[in-house]
Amino acid sequence: MQFVLYLSQFIIPFLVFYIVGYGLLSKVPVYDSFIRGAQEGLSTVIKIVPTLIGLMIAAGVLRASGFLDFIAGLLEHAASGMAFPAALLPLALLRMFSSSAATGLLLDVYKEYGTDSSVGLIASLMMCCTETIFYTMSIYYMTAGIKKTRHTLGGALLATFAGIAASVVLARWMS
Repeated sequence: MQFVLYLSQFIIPFLVFYIVGYGLLSKVPVYDSFIRGAQEGLSTVIKIVPTLIGLMIAAGVLRASGFLDFIAGLLEHAASGMAFPAALLPLALLRMFSSSAATGLLLDVYKEYGTDSSVGLIASLMMCCTETIFYTMSIYYMTAGIKKTRHTLGGALLATFAGIAASVVLARWMS
């Protein structure tokens, strides 16, 4: 274990020196390439900022308006039939939109139920097993200029539901 810790301290500096060294040996203008890449990265950030702001506002409105609790109330009966705690329905819904807003809800779950409780364990696993579908799709597709997403949303929702089911199964198995 000590070797892994020792190695992890040196892997990033090693990669940086390797890339710079390889560039110099290949006679590539390393600094100019770095500046050009940084400019492209900055232009990408500028393009995605409106989408980020829109998603953050939408997640905040959903959480503050009580709409998530309303939807959770509608889905409570179905969730109980699948052994999914109804208290985690708002977290599961918000996780598809915003990771930071879902983290705020996760902290609320920890305060109410505890980190070592069954609900806390399922919530922790669910945060690891799912993705912010709408955030990821909007950022990547907007940046790449893709207009038709085809089966991405369906596949992503299926993967999210599989991740939620896996979190319930793993939490039950671990406790």
